[in-house]
Amino acid sequence: MANKDSERNLNITFKADTDEKSDTIVSIGTIFRKLRKYLIIWLVAAVVGVVGVFGYSAVNTHVRKPTLSAVISFTYDGVEKGLDPNGNTFDVNTIKNPNVINRAVSELGFDGDQVEAIRQAISFRATIPKDIADRLTVFDSILENANNVQAGQAILDTVYYPTQYTVYFDCNKTSMSSTDCVSVFNKVLEVYDDYFYETFGYNEALGSAVNAIEPSDYDYSEAVEVFTTNLRILNTYVTDLSNEDATHFRSSVTGYTFADLAEAISTIVDIDLEKVSSFVTVNNLTKDKEESLAYCDYRIKTLTRTQAKLQEQIDTLSEDIENYKKDDMYVFGAEGSSSETHSTVASEQYDKMLDKKSSLVANLADAKQEINLMKERQEALKSKPEGSDAKKDSAEKQIEALREKVNNMINSVNDTADDYYRNLVFRDAYSVLAPATNSSSDKMALIINNAKADMVLVEGGIFALYFLVAFLEALFEDMRKKKRGSLSTEPVAVSTPLQGEEPKQEEETPVQIGTETAEAN
Repeated sequence: MANKDSERNLNITFKADTDEKSDTIVSIGTIFRKLRKYLIIWLVAAVVGVVGVFGYSAVNTHVRKPTLSAVISFTYDGVEKGLDPNGNTFDVNTIKNPNVINRAVSELGFDGDQVEAIRQAISFRATIPKDIADRLTVFDSILENANNVQAGQAILDTVYYPTQYTVYFDCNKTSMSSTDCVSVFNKVLEVYDDYFYETFGYNEALGSAVNAIEPSDYDYSEAVEVFTTNLRILNTYVTDLSNEDATHFRSSVTGYTFADLAEAISTIVDIDLEKVSSFVTVNNLTKDKEESLAYCDYRIKTLTRTQAKLQEQIDTLSEDIENYKKDDMYVFGAEGSSSETHSTVASEQYDKMLDKKSSLVANLADAKQEINLMKERQEALKSKPEGSDAKKDSAEKQIEALREKVNNMINSVNDTADDYYRNLVFRDAYSVLAPATNSSSDKMALIINNAKADMVLVEGGIFALYFLVAFLEALFEDMRKKKRGSLSTEPVAVSTPLQGEEPKQEEETPVQIGTETAEAN
């Protein structure tokens, strides 16, 4: 009974400012009875609301094309500092490079007019790990209360550069279907993988330039010189990679190491190229003697100027190296001892100066060698008769064979460098962690996701209306009860006869029925 009494006495009271009798009281028990009364109606309305919102979301999602998403990641030295592999500021928007999109669209066979629309449809959101976000939040809190200027500045200098991004593609900004959007979006992310390696990895453009050489466009001696120059560049490139590679990488594609390639290039230069060069020089072969003489004279003058410039740079750098002070290091003895050790340690700047001098010396030696060759060639053209047509045919065959060897070597260098960068240096530099999809399960998830906000609003509104109706009915019912209770407790006037006086009888009221009058019993 105690529980019932407590429940019965649990009320909501709306106080009146003037009169306590005017207070409005609503019983909680009455509200619950009204809620039970409309429970079925509320459940039906809630179900109808769910179906309606879900249906609207399904139709809207079907009519409106989706916004696709994919997750990409960068992992290489320097990305945590916001730098690209070349040490410049990294910009994730290079994925939207028109060259990348053009290549993707071309490979899929789509209309090139969509390139700009595709570029506008791509956007990015950096993903910040929770521990980093928490740390930055703590820094903000400390900064608000920091009295130490240095501590505050240190916090301000703390910057996080993201390594993972969510990439979005809004299909509504293009005229493509949802299926085509998925294909194009994933193709763009795939093509960027190649673009990334071509930009920051091996120099494939070098190979393309050398392969484009057509020996028939040059005189025999000029063709030899072109091959000499390009083989020298190729050898420098391979040597640099060999020095950079501390793992002695051997390509699973070509079977070569960079040291192997450098040795093979040197063999071509020392044997094949030298053989062709000597054959052309000894037999005094030329397609146009006067033009060849003019070219030799021009090259000698150009190389002489280059030689003087290189020599001047070497002299200046040698003087700088001589006057450069390395980092001094002092090692003091034990306490109470006056002994100390002084030593000089090489600095990074000093090493760079030495490397630059070595490179300049090598270039100077090449320039001197080319000048001597040009002078020998010039003297031969002046003093010897031109070679026969048979000798010229033989030279052309030798040059073509040399070209074939050089092209094969370039392909081996490109394949080895590509294997090196892709599978060792940049193996995980760029990766697509989660490609874009548009399956039935994705559509259902998108419909549910789009319906969430509307579902909360609609169901909240239905429940609010349900509760309001129950509350108002409970309010009105309790008000009626209160009113009836106040009427039943009003005093009633009763007349009492005086002593000795007979009670006064009430007069009977006649009742008229039709035209006759009768007395009421």
